[in-house]
Amino acid sequence: MFRPRIPTMPTPTGIVTPLTHTAPVEQHHAAPCACQHTTPAAAPAPMRSAPAVRLTPTGLLAVVGAGAAVVLVVGAVLVSLLLAVAITAASVAVCAVVLRSLLNSQTRQR
Repeated sequence: MFRPRIPTMPTPTGIVTPLTHTAPVEQHHAAPCACQHTTPAAAPAPMRSAPAVRLTPTGLLAVVGAGAAVVLVVGAVLVSLLLAVAITAASVAVCAVVLRSLLNSQTRQR
């Protein structure tokens, strides 16, 4: 699930132009040396890997606790933002009522 999947190259569906062929390049091999070379050791067969994360009961409890803490912090931030918007809206409404009252009183005095 967490391993990346490399997509395979799809077969072309449109017009395909063939590759141009170039002249073969001559390769010159070096003369063999007189020293003794050893063959490298064969790489061990790849073992089947274990899951990347193993959770013990304590680790699981820590993850759940951290998740709950994140939810509480995000909830507190969102509630405070909502409260700030509500307070701002109420103060703007009070200012509008006061201005309306002042403007109405000025027109009545004339």
